[in-house]
Amino acid sequence: MLHSADMGTGALKGNLVVGQAGGPTAVINSSLAGVIQEARRHQAIAGIYGAAHGIEGVLKEEFYDLGREPLSTVKALRRTPSAILGSCRRKLTAAEYERVLSVFRAHNVRYFIYIGGNDSADTAHQVSALARDRGYELRVMGVPKTIDNDLPFMDHTPGYGSAARFLAVATMDAGRDSEAMRTVDKVKILEVMGRNAGWLAAATALGRRTLGDAPHLIYFPEKPLVEEHFLSDISAVYREHGYAVAVVASGLRGPSGQELVAMGGAMFTDSFGHRQLGGVGQHLTQLVVENLGLKARYEKPGSIQRMFISCVSSVDAQEAYLVGKMAVRRAVQGGDDAMVTILREPGTEYRISIGQCPLSAIANAERRMPPEYINETENHVAAAFVSYALPLIGGPLPEYARLGGWRVAKRLA
Repeated sequence: MLHSADMGTGALKGNLVVGQAGGPTAVINSSLAGVIQEARRHQAIAGIYGAAHGIEGVLKEEFYDLGREPLSTVKALRRTPSAILGSCRRKLTAAEYERVLSVFRAHNVRYFIYIGGNDSADTAHQVSALARDRGYELRVMGVPKTIDNDLPFMDHTPGYGSAARFLAVATMDAGRDSEAMRTVDKVKILEVMGRNAGWLAAATALGRRTLGDAPHLIYFPEKPLVEEHFLSDISAVYREHGYAVAVVASGLRGPSGQELVAMGGAMFTDSFGHRQLGGVGQHLTQLVVENLGLKARYEKPGSIQRMFISCVSSVDAQEAYLVGKMAVRRAVQGGDDAMVTILREPGTEYRISIGQCPLSAIANAERRMPPEYINETENHVAAAFVSYALPLIGGPLPEYARLGGWRVAKRLA
């Protein structure tokens, strides 16, 4: 059944291009499936094209004909990790934006759906603004995507719930490993993604059921790390439990704003000016060894944390599909230069609604963890964060056993 926007004589008719950008997630292809499924329902949309590697595919005029994909393949996208079209991180020049518009004209593209985060919103906004300036009727909608959960004007972003679930389970398992090996490995430091926001680091606490469970300590980019305080925290946890597990975000900074990285750590800067961070776990591990004399090691899940499909959140996957559908629906109904957003409805039961905000408000902006989500000592989450995040990870986490601890009496002195 067609929407009313399709039935009117003024409906904008043409082809649709969809692209994926930025770091892939476990559910970005669910959003793509939503775009394809919804686009097929609208008579105004003639062809559905997928841009190979995001905006770079548009520049090179490299498109996949998604309209030819069987329904079984489109449905399978919802169970497929990473970005099936290929992704990119590309900041365009003025000449390249003109090229994008020329390609869209040549292919009669009237709808552009871009699935991505902060930087992708900027790209989509610039395309929309140029089309208006040149008098070319084009409707541009953004679909939110980032495990960092740092897009403003929305409750959370698709991709975060699945990454949060993976990190919660990974930390539970790493904690049990440390507990078993505490006679040898005294301290373990887990370094997770998070340039300026601590949403992912915070998620590692979601599987914690007792005070003795990992993670014992969490440190966030929102709060500068004082190394003396960090060492004091580690020492206190070690004295109490005989081992310590700490989680740190890759973007941790010291009191003067300096990045905490290992000596000689390589740094790559992308075209948006973002430096590739890493090494804070190694740096803090060295700090523990040198100052506390404890054997320590660090773990870094790396890119696997953003697209591990075996830990996908059912809530996350469903919402990712929904925002893909809604972006197309709103574009057909006249929406332009906007990103669809996920809003949480008030009340004790978890419910959402779909809103939208201007792409310019999302572009290059970041939403950090609010102060009320971090505890008073600035080394763990507060209860408010757990209440916020638990509905997003899609059901209960594993339950692990513990022995009763009954010891056999010694017979030798």
